[in-house]
Amino acid sequence: MTKTIDFQTDPATYRHWRVTYDGPVATVIMDVDEDGGLFDGYQLKLNSYDLGVDIELYDITQRMRFEHPEVKVVVLTSGKDKVFCAGANIRMLGGASHAHKVNFCKFTNETRNTFEAAEADSGQKWIAAVKGACAGGGYELALACNHIMLTDDSSSSVALPEVPLLAVLPGTGGLTRVTDKRKVRRDRADVFCSIEEGVRGKRAEEWRLVDEVVANSKFDATVAARAAAFAAGSAKPNVAEGIALGPLARTIDENTVRYSSLEVEIDRAARKATLTIKGPEEDAPASIDELAASGDGSWLLRLARELDDAILHLRMNEREIGLWAFCSQGDPARVLAHEALLTAHADHWLANEILHYWKRVLKRIDMTSRSLVALVEHGSCFAGVLAEILFAVDRSYMMEDAFEGDNRPLATVTLNESNFGRYPMANDLSRLGTRFLGEPEAVTAAAAKIAEPLQAADADALGLVTY
Repeated sequence: MTKTIDFQTDPATYRHWRVTYDGPVATVIMDVDEDGGLFDGYQLKLNSYDLGVDIELYDITQRMRFEHPEVKVVVLTSGKDKVFCAGANIRMLGGASHAHKVNFCKFTNETRNTFEAAEADSGQKWIAAVKGACAGGGYELALACNHIMLTDDSSSSVALPEVPLLAVLPGTGGLTRVTDKRKVRRDRADVFCSIEEGVRGKRAEEWRLVDEVVANSKFDATVAARAAAFAAGSAKPNVAEGIALGPLARTIDENTVRYSSLEVEIDRAARKATLTIKGPEEDAPASIDELAASGDGSWLLRLARELDDAILHLRMNEREIGLWAFCSQGDPARVLAHEALLTAHADHWLANEILHYWKRVLKRIDMTSRSLVALVEHGSCFAGVLAEILFAVDRSYMMEDAFEGDNRPLATVTLNESNFGRYPMANDLSRLGTRFLGEPEAVTAAAAKIAEPLQAADADALGLVTY
Protein backbone atom coordinates (compact mmCIF):
# COMPACT_ATOMS: atom_id res chain seq x y z
CA MET A 1 0.00 0.00 0.00
CA THR A 2 2.31 2.73 -1.27
CA LYS A 3 0.17 4.69 -3.75
CA THR A 4 -0.50 8.37 -3.07
CA ILE A 5 -3.96 8.79 -1.60
CA ASP A 6 -5.96 11.84 -2.65
CA PHE A 7 -8.61 12.99 -0.19
CA GLN A 8 -10.24 15.25 -2.78
CA THR A 9 -13.24 13.87 -4.64
CA ASP A 10 -16.64 15.00 -5.92
CA PRO A 11 -20.06 13.45 -6.56
CA ALA A 12 -19.34 12.86 -10.25
CA THR A 13 -16.59 10.38 -9.35
CA TYR A 14 -18.26 8.50 -6.45
CA ARG A 15 -18.08 4.72 -6.79
CA HIS A 16 -19.63 3.67 -3.51
CA TRP A 17 -22.41 6.10 -2.61
CA ARG A 18 -25.53 7.62 -4.12
CA VAL A 19 -27.23 10.71 -2.73
CA THR A 20 -30.75 11.94 -3.49
CA TYR A 21 -32.37 15.16 -2.34
CA ASP A 22 -36.06 15.79 -1.75
CA GLY A 23 -36.51 19.21 -0.17
CA PRO A 24 -35.50 19.02 3.50
CA VAL A 25 -34.74 15.27 3.35
CA ALA A 26 -31.66 13.70 1.77
CA THR A 27 -31.03 9.98 1.36
CA VAL A 28 -27.47 8.66 1.43
CA ILE A 29 -27.29 5.16 -0.06
CA MET A 30 -24.27 2.97 0.64
CA ASP A 31 -23.77 0.78 -2.41
CA VAL A 32 -20.11 -0.19 -2.36
CA ASP A 33 -18.49 -1.28 -5.62
CA GLU A 34 -16.89 -4.64 -4.77
CA ASP A 35 -14.13 -4.07 -7.31
CA GLY A 36 -13.57 -0.43 -6.34
CA GLY A 37 -11.03 -0.92 -3.56
CA LEU A 38 -8.35 1.70 -3.11
CA PHE A 39 -5.69 -1.01 -3.44
CA ASP A 40 -5.38 -4.41 -5.10
CA GLY A 41 -5.76 -7.71 -3.29
CA TYR A 42 -9.28 -7.56 -1.85
CA GLN A 43 -12.92 -7.12 -2.80
CA LEU A 44 -15.29 -4.89 -0.87
CA LYS A 45 -17.98 -7.50 -0.37
CA LEU A 46 -21.10 -7.08 1.79
CA ASN A 47 -20.86 -3.28 1.74
CA SER A 48 -17.57 -3.43 3.61
CA TYR A 49 -15.40 -0.35 3.36
CA ASP A 50 -11.84 0.81 2.97
CA LEU A 51 -10.36 4.30 3.06
CA GLY A 52 -11.67 5.12 -0.42
CA VAL A 53 -15.26 4.48 0.69
CA ASP A 54 -14.83 6.79 3.67
CA ILE A 55 -13.17 9.53 1.62
CA GLU A 56 -16.37 9.71 -0.40
CA LEU A 57 -18.51 9.67 2.75
CA TYR A 58 -16.52 12.55 4.22
CA ASP A 59 -17.04 14.50 1.01
CA ILE A 60 -20.78 13.85 1.29
CA THR A 61 -20.89 15.19 4.84
CA GLN A 62 -19.05 18.35 3.82
CA ARG A 63 -21.25 19.01 0.80
CA MET A 64 -24.36 18.31 2.87
CA ARG A 65 -23.32 21.17 5.17
CA PHE A 66 -22.22 23.71 2.57
CA GLU A 67 -23.96 22.84 -0.70
CA HIS A 68 -27.27 21.64 0.75
CA PRO A 69 -28.11 23.67 3.85
CA GLU A 70 -31.78 23.16 3.01
CA VAL A 71 -31.44 19.57 4.26
CA LYS A 72 -32.75 19.00 7.77
CA VAL A 73 -32.80 15.19 7.85
CA VAL A 74 -30.42 12.69 6.27
CA VAL A 75 -31.44 9.03 5.90
CA LEU A 76 -28.46 6.67 5.73
CA THR A 77 -29.36 3.33 4.19
CA SER A 78 -27.99 0.46 2.11
CA GLY A 79 -28.31 -0.25 -1.58
CA LYS A 80 -27.55 -3.95 -1.04
CA ASP A 81 -30.05 -6.72 -0.35
CA LYS A 82 -29.98 -8.21 3.17
CA VAL A 83 -26.90 -6.28 4.30
CA PHE A 84 -26.52 -2.79 5.69
CA CYS A 85 -22.74 -2.76 6.16
CA ALA A 86 -20.24 -5.40 7.24
CA GLY A 87 -17.73 -2.85 8.54
CA ALA A 88 -14.10 -2.35 7.59
CA ASN A 89 -12.84 -4.83 5.02
CA ILE A 90 -10.84 -7.51 6.84
CA ARG A 91 -8.61 -8.43 3.90
CA MET A 92 -7.75 -4.77 3.43
CA LEU A 93 -6.79 -4.48 7.09
CA GLY A 94 -4.82 -7.73 6.91
CA GLY A 95 -2.66 -6.38 4.09
CA ALA A 96 -2.20 -2.89 5.49
CA SER A 97 0.73 -1.58 7.49
CA HIS A 98 0.18 -0.66 11.11
CA ALA A 99 0.56 3.04 10.24
CA HIS A 100 -2.08 2.79 7.52
CA LYS A 101 -4.50 1.06 9.88
CA VAL A 102 -4.00 3.70 12.57
CA ASN A 103 -4.61 6.59 10.18
CA PHE A 104 -7.49 4.78 8.47
CA CYS A 105 -9.27 4.20 11.79
CA LYS A 106 -8.61 7.77 12.89
CA PHE A 107 -10.06 9.20 9.68
CA THR A 108 -13.13 6.95 9.77
CA ASN A 109 -13.92 7.98 13.33
CA GLU A 110 -13.40 11.66 12.54
CA THR A 111 -15.83 11.25 9.63
CA ARG A 112 -18.41 9.65 11.91
CA ASN A 113 -17.89 12.44 14.43
CA THR A 114 -18.63 14.92 11.65
CA PHE A 115 -22.13 13.68 10.87
CA GLU A 116 -22.78 12.70 14.48
CA ALA A 117 -22.38 16.38 15.40
CA ALA A 118 -24.38 17.61 12.40
CA GLU A 119 -27.63 17.92 14.34
CA ALA A 120 -26.12 20.00 17.15
CA ASP A 121 -23.91 22.08 14.85
CA SER A 122 -26.02 22.45 11.72
CA GLY A 123 -29.51 21.18 12.49
CA GLN A 124 -29.11 18.15 10.20
CA LYS A 125 -30.42 15.00 11.90
CA TRP A 126 -29.11 11.66 10.60
CA ILE A 127 -31.28 8.52 10.62
CA ALA A 128 -29.79 5.06 10.12
CA ALA A 129 -32.37 2.93 8.30
CA VAL A 130 -30.99 -0.57 8.86
CA LYS A 131 -32.11 -3.45 6.68
CA GLY A 132 -30.00 -6.60 6.79
CA ALA A 133 -26.83 -7.40 8.72
CA CYS A 134 -25.24 -4.40 10.40
CA ALA A 135 -21.98 -5.49 12.00
CA GLY A 136 -18.73 -4.08 13.37
CA GLY A 137 -17.88 -0.82 11.67
CA GLY A 138 -21.28 -0.99 9.98
CA TYR A 139 -22.96 -0.70 13.37
CA GLU A 140 -20.53 2.09 14.25
CA LEU A 141 -21.86 3.94 11.18
CA ALA A 142 -25.37 3.51 12.56
CA LEU A 143 -24.29 4.44 16.09
CA ALA A 144 -22.97 7.78 14.82
CA CYS A 145 -26.44 8.64 13.52
CA ASN A 146 -28.92 10.43 15.77
CA HIS A 147 -31.69 7.86 15.34
CA ILE A 148 -31.49 4.14 14.44
CA MET A 149 -34.38 2.24 12.85
CA LEU A 150 -34.11 -1.55 12.40
CA THR A 151 -36.39 -3.69 10.28
CA ASP A 152 -37.88 -6.71 12.03
CA ASP A 153 -37.07 -9.71 9.86
CA SER A 154 -34.95 -12.85 9.97
CA SER A 155 -31.84 -11.30 8.39
CA SER A 156 -31.58 -7.89 10.07
CA SER A 157 -29.48 -7.47 13.20
CA VAL A 158 -26.91 -5.23 14.83
CA ALA A 159 -23.61 -6.63 16.06
CA LEU A 160 -20.13 -5.82 17.32
CA PRO A 161 -18.55 -9.25 16.71
CA GLU A 162 -14.89 -8.22 16.84
CA VAL A 163 -14.20 -10.12 20.08
CA PRO A 164 -15.51 -13.57 19.05
CA LEU A 165 -14.36 -13.29 15.43
CA LEU A 166 -11.08 -11.38 15.64
CA ALA A 167 -10.14 -11.28 19.34
CA VAL A 168 -9.95 -7.48 19.24
CA LEU A 169 -12.09 -4.80 20.86
CA PRO A 170 -14.44 -2.67 18.72
CA GLY A 171 -12.38 0.39 19.43
CA THR A 172 -13.26 2.99 16.77
CA GLY A 173 -16.05 4.46 18.85
CA GLY A 174 -18.17 1.30 19.09
CA LEU A 175 -18.17 0.46 22.79
CA THR A 176 -18.04 4.11 23.82
CA ARG A 177 -21.14 4.96 21.82
CA VAL A 178 -22.97 1.86 23.06
CA THR A 179 -22.46 2.62 26.76
CA ASP A 180 -22.02 6.40 26.89
CA LYS A 181 -24.21 7.61 24.04
CA ARG A 182 -26.94 4.99 23.93
CA LYS A 183 -26.77 4.28 27.68
CA VAL A 184 -26.83 0.50 27.22
CA ARG A 185 -26.44 -1.40 30.48
CA ARG A 186 -22.84 -2.54 30.87
CA ASP A 187 -23.74 -6.19 31.42
CA ARG A 188 -25.79 -6.18 28.23
CA ALA A 189 -22.99 -4.36 26.39
CA ASP A 190 -20.61 -7.08 27.59
CA VAL A 191 -22.87 -9.80 26.20
CA PHE A 192 -23.50 -7.84 23.01
CA CYS A 193 -19.84 -7.49 22.05
CA SER A 194 -19.06 -11.13 22.82
CA ILE A 195 -21.60 -12.83 20.55
CA GLU A 196 -21.09 -13.32 16.84
CA GLU A 197 -24.74 -13.35 15.76
CA GLY A 198 -25.63 -9.96 17.23
CA VAL A 199 -29.08 -8.87 18.40
CA ARG A 200 -32.24 -8.46 16.33
CA GLY A 201 -35.85 -7.43 16.64
CA LYS A 202 -37.48 -6.29 19.86
CA ARG A 203 -34.49 -7.28 21.98
CA ALA A 204 -32.35 -4.76 20.10
CA GLU A 205 -34.87 -2.07 21.00
CA GLU A 206 -35.25 -3.24 24.61
CA TRP A 207 -31.48 -3.18 25.05
CA ARG A 208 -31.34 0.38 23.60
CA LEU A 209 -29.16 -0.76 20.71
CA VAL A 210 -31.64 0.84 18.29
CA ASP A 211 -34.42 3.40 18.70
CA GLU A 212 -37.16 1.65 16.74
CA VAL A 213 -37.93 -1.78 15.34
CA VAL A 214 -40.41 -1.74 12.46
CA ALA A 215 -42.10 -4.56 10.57
CA ASN A 216 -40.45 -5.17 7.22
CA SER A 217 -43.68 -4.55 5.30
CA LYS A 218 -43.99 -1.08 6.84
CA PHE A 219 -40.32 -0.19 7.09
CA ASP A 220 -39.81 2.08 4.07
CA ALA A 221 -43.03 3.99 4.70
CA THR A 222 -42.22 4.40 8.40
CA VAL A 223 -38.71 5.67 7.65
CA ALA A 224 -40.13 8.21 5.20
CA ALA A 225 -42.76 9.31 7.73
CA ARG A 226 -40.18 9.61 10.50
CA ALA A 227 -37.87 11.67 8.30
CA ALA A 228 -40.73 13.98 7.33
CA ALA A 229 -41.77 14.39 10.97
CA PHE A 230 -38.22 15.18 12.09
CA ALA A 231 -37.88 17.71 9.26
CA ALA A 232 -41.19 19.36 10.15
CA GLY A 233 -40.15 19.64 13.79
CA SER A 234 -36.64 20.89 13.07
CA ALA A 235 -35.57 24.27 14.40
CA LYS A 236 -33.08 24.62 11.54
CA PRO A 237 -33.83 27.79 9.56
CA ASN A 238 -34.98 27.40 5.98
CA VAL A 239 -32.15 28.11 3.54
CA ALA A 240 -32.89 28.30 -0.16
CA GLU A 241 -29.42 27.80 -1.58
CA GLY A 242 -25.94 26.78 -0.49
CA ILE A 243 -22.54 27.37 -2.04
CA ALA A 244 -20.57 25.08 -4.33
CA LEU A 245 -17.34 23.55 -3.03
CA GLY A 246 -15.07 23.60 -6.04
CA PRO A 247 -11.78 21.73 -6.38
CA LEU A 248 -8.90 23.08 -4.33
CA ALA A 249 -6.16 25.08 -6.03
CA ARG A 250 -3.37 22.65 -5.20
CA THR A 251 -0.09 21.53 -6.72
CA ILE A 252 1.95 18.62 -5.37
CA ASP A 253 5.53 17.82 -6.25
CA GLU A 254 8.25 15.79 -4.58
CA ASN A 255 8.85 18.06 -1.60
CA THR A 256 6.11 20.70 -1.61
CA VAL A 257 2.35 21.00 -1.53
CA ARG A 258 1.09 24.44 -2.53
CA TYR A 259 -2.36 25.91 -2.00
CA SER A 260 -3.68 29.45 -2.30
CA SER A 261 -3.25 30.23 1.43
CA LEU A 262 -0.99 27.44 2.64
CA GLU A 263 2.34 25.97 1.63
CA VAL A 264 3.85 22.72 2.89
CA GLU A 265 7.60 22.22 2.51
CA ILE A 266 9.12 18.82 3.30
CA ASP A 267 12.71 18.32 4.44
CA ARG A 268 13.12 14.58 4.04
CA ALA A 269 16.59 14.43 5.55
CA ALA A 270 15.30 16.09 8.72
CA ARG A 271 11.93 14.24 8.50
CA LYS A 272 10.24 17.62 8.92
CA ALA A 273 7.30 19.36 7.26
CA THR A 274 6.82 23.12 7.53
CA LEU A 275 3.24 24.33 7.08
CA THR A 276 3.18 28.07 6.39
CA ILE A 277 -0.18 29.81 6.52
CA LYS A 278 -0.56 32.93 4.41
CA GLY A 279 -2.78 35.55 6.01
CA PRO A 280 -5.53 37.25 4.00
CA GLU A 281 -4.36 39.69 1.35
CA GLU A 282 -7.75 41.39 1.17
CA ASP A 283 -9.81 43.08 3.85
CA ALA A 284 -12.69 41.12 5.32
CA PRO A 285 -15.97 41.24 3.38
CA ALA A 286 -18.05 44.27 4.24
CA SER A 287 -21.16 42.22 4.97
CA ILE A 288 -22.39 38.68 5.43
CA ASP A 289 -24.06 38.91 2.02
CA GLU A 290 -20.71 39.73 0.46
CA LEU A 291 -19.22 36.71 2.22
CA ALA A 292 -21.96 34.46 0.84
CA ALA A 293 -21.46 35.91 -2.64
CA SER A 294 -17.79 34.89 -2.51
CA GLY A 295 -18.84 31.23 -2.23
CA ASP A 296 -15.96 28.90 -1.42
CA GLY A 297 -13.45 31.69 -2.07
CA SER A 298 -13.69 33.45 1.29
CA TRP A 299 -10.33 33.30 3.06
CA LEU A 300 -11.27 31.46 6.26
CA LEU A 301 -13.28 28.79 4.42
CA ARG A 302 -10.58 28.38 1.78
CA LEU A 303 -7.84 28.06 4.40
CA ALA A 304 -9.86 25.56 6.45
CA ARG A 305 -10.31 23.33 3.40
CA GLU A 306 -6.64 23.61 2.46
CA LEU A 307 -5.37 22.92 5.97
CA ASP A 308 -7.77 19.98 6.29
CA ASP A 309 -6.47 18.48 3.05
CA ALA A 310 -2.82 19.08 3.97
CA ILE A 311 -3.22 17.37 7.35
CA LEU A 312 -4.82 14.31 5.76
CA HIS A 313 -2.20 14.22 3.00
CA LEU A 314 0.69 14.35 5.47
CA ARG A 315 -0.86 11.81 7.80
CA MET A 316 -1.42 9.18 5.14
CA ASN A 317 1.14 9.88 2.41
CA GLU A 318 4.11 11.23 4.38
CA ARG A 319 4.25 8.84 7.30
CA GLU A 320 8.05 9.13 7.68
CA ILE A 321 7.77 12.86 8.34
CA GLY A 322 7.71 12.93 12.12
CA LEU A 323 7.86 16.67 12.86
CA TRP A 324 5.37 19.27 11.67
CA ALA A 325 6.19 22.95 12.19
CA PHE A 326 3.35 25.47 11.84
CA CYS A 327 4.28 28.98 10.73
CA SER A 328 2.29 31.96 9.51
CA GLN A 329 2.87 35.23 7.72
CA GLY A 330 0.38 38.05 7.39
CA ASP A 331 -1.52 40.84 9.08
CA PRO A 332 -3.04 39.75 12.42
CA ALA A 333 -5.61 42.55 12.27
CA ARG A 334 -6.97 41.22 8.99
CA VAL A 335 -7.16 37.70 10.40
CA LEU A 336 -9.18 39.01 13.34
CA ALA A 337 -11.45 41.03 11.04
CA HIS A 338 -12.25 38.01 8.87
CA GLU A 339 -13.12 35.97 11.95
CA ALA A 340 -15.07 38.84 13.54
CA LEU A 341 -17.41 38.94 10.54
CA LEU A 342 -18.25 35.27 11.13
CA THR A 343 -18.72 35.53 14.88
CA ALA A 344 -20.87 38.66 14.52
CA HIS A 345 -23.17 36.70 12.19
CA ALA A 346 -22.87 33.27 13.79
CA ASP A 347 -26.62 32.77 13.34
CA HIS A 348 -26.19 32.97 9.55
CA TRP A 349 -25.98 29.46 8.13
CA LEU A 350 -22.72 29.99 6.20
CA ALA A 351 -20.88 31.76 9.02
CA ASN A 352 -22.03 28.99 11.36
CA GLU A 353 -20.74 26.27 9.02
CA ILE A 354 -17.33 27.90 8.56
CA LEU A 355 -16.88 28.32 12.32
CA HIS A 356 -17.83 24.69 12.98
CA TYR A 357 -15.54 23.56 10.17
CA TRP A 358 -12.65 25.29 11.92
CA LYS A 359 -13.61 23.47 15.10
CA ARG A 360 -13.27 20.16 13.24
CA VAL A 361 -9.97 21.08 11.56
CA LEU A 362 -8.44 22.13 14.87
CA LYS A 363 -9.56 18.84 16.42
CA ARG A 364 -7.79 17.07 13.56
CA ILE A 365 -4.58 18.82 14.61
CA ASP A 366 -5.22 17.79 18.24
CA MET A 367 -5.54 14.15 17.21
CA THR A 368 -2.58 13.97 14.84
CA SER A 369 0.10 11.52 15.98
CA ARG A 370 3.16 13.56 15.10
CA SER A 371 5.50 15.86 16.97
CA LEU A 372 3.94 19.29 16.44
CA VAL A 373 5.54 22.69 16.99
CA ALA A 374 4.61 26.26 16.13
CA LEU A 375 7.10 28.99 15.26
CA VAL A 376 5.84 32.49 16.02
CA GLU A 377 8.17 34.44 13.78
CA HIS A 378 8.30 38.13 12.99
CA GLY A 379 5.56 38.99 10.53
CA SER A 380 3.38 36.11 11.71
CA CYS A 381 -0.39 36.28 12.16
CA PHE A 382 -1.25 33.91 14.99
CA ALA A 383 -4.39 35.76 16.05
CA GLY A 384 -7.85 34.55 17.03
CA VAL A 385 -8.62 31.23 15.38
CA LEU A 386 -5.01 30.87 14.17
CA ALA A 387 -3.77 31.33 17.75
CA GLU A 388 -5.61 28.08 18.53
CA ILE A 389 -2.84 26.29 16.63
CA LEU A 390 -0.35 27.44 19.28
CA PHE A 391 -2.41 25.68 21.93
CA ALA A 392 -2.94 22.54 19.84
CA VAL A 393 0.74 21.79 19.19
CA ASP A 394 3.22 20.20 21.60
CA ARG A 395 5.53 23.22 21.84
CA SER A 396 5.68 26.78 20.54
CA TYR A 397 8.67 29.05 20.04
CA MET A 398 8.38 32.83 19.66
CA MET A 399 10.85 35.36 18.27
CA GLU A 400 11.82 38.15 20.66
CA ASP A 401 13.10 41.63 19.74
CA ALA A 402 14.24 42.71 16.29
CA PHE A 403 16.59 40.54 14.24
CA GLU A 404 19.30 42.27 12.24
CA GLY A 405 18.21 42.61 8.63
CA ASP A 406 14.64 41.48 9.39
CA ASN A 407 12.21 44.30 8.64
CA ARG A 408 9.05 42.34 9.35
CA PRO A 409 6.74 43.50 12.17
CA LEU A 410 7.69 42.07 15.57
CA ALA A 411 6.12 38.74 16.40
CA THR A 412 2.86 38.97 18.34
CA VAL A 413 0.07 36.71 19.55
CA THR A 414 -3.44 38.20 19.74
CA LEU A 415 -6.35 36.54 21.50
CA ASN A 416 -10.05 37.13 20.93
CA GLU A 417 -13.23 35.83 22.55
CA SER A 418 -13.19 32.72 20.37
CA ASN A 419 -10.09 31.41 22.13
CA PHE A 420 -12.18 30.86 25.25
CA GLY A 421 -14.65 28.25 24.06
CA ARG A 422 -15.80 28.63 20.47
CA TYR A 423 -13.53 25.83 19.22
CA PRO A 424 -13.65 23.17 21.95
CA MET A 425 -11.44 20.11 21.96
CA ALA A 426 -12.80 16.56 22.09
CA ASN A 427 -13.04 16.95 25.88
CA ASP A 428 -15.46 19.89 25.38
CA LEU A 429 -12.97 22.27 27.00
CA SER A 430 -11.21 25.13 25.27
CA ARG A 431 -7.54 24.61 24.46
CA LEU A 432 -6.62 27.33 26.92
CA GLY A 433 -8.83 25.70 29.54
CA THR A 434 -7.08 22.39 28.90
CA ARG A 435 -3.64 24.03 28.86
CA PHE A 436 -4.26 25.62 32.25
CA LEU A 437 -6.32 22.82 33.76
CA GLY A 438 -4.60 23.23 37.12
CA GLU A 439 -4.31 27.01 36.87
CA PRO A 440 -7.75 28.46 36.11
CA GLU A 441 -6.49 31.89 37.13
CA ALA A 442 -4.17 31.79 34.10
CA VAL A 443 -7.21 31.59 31.81
CA THR A 444 -8.66 34.65 33.54
CA ALA A 445 -5.37 36.50 33.12
CA ALA A 446 -5.25 35.64 29.41
CA ALA A 447 -8.85 36.78 28.94
CA ALA A 448 -7.92 40.17 30.35
CA LYS A 449 -5.56 40.62 27.39
CA ILE A 450 -8.11 40.00 24.62
CA ALA A 451 -7.40 42.12 21.51
CA GLU A 452 -3.92 43.15 22.74
CA PRO A 453 -1.04 42.21 20.40
CA LEU A 454 1.26 40.41 22.84
CA GLN A 455 4.98 40.37 22.15
CA ALA A 456 7.22 37.53 23.31
CA ALA A 457 7.79 38.62 26.92
CA ASP A 458 4.08 39.14 27.58
CA ALA A 459 3.03 35.97 25.76
CA ASP A 460 5.59 34.00 27.76
CA ALA A 461 4.49 35.55 31.05
CA LEU A 462 0.90 34.52 30.31
CA GLY A 463 1.97 30.98 29.41
CA LEU A 464 0.76 31.26 25.82
CA VAL A 465 4.04 30.01 24.32
CA THR A 466 6.62 27.48 25.48
CA TYR A 467 9.72 29.60 24.83
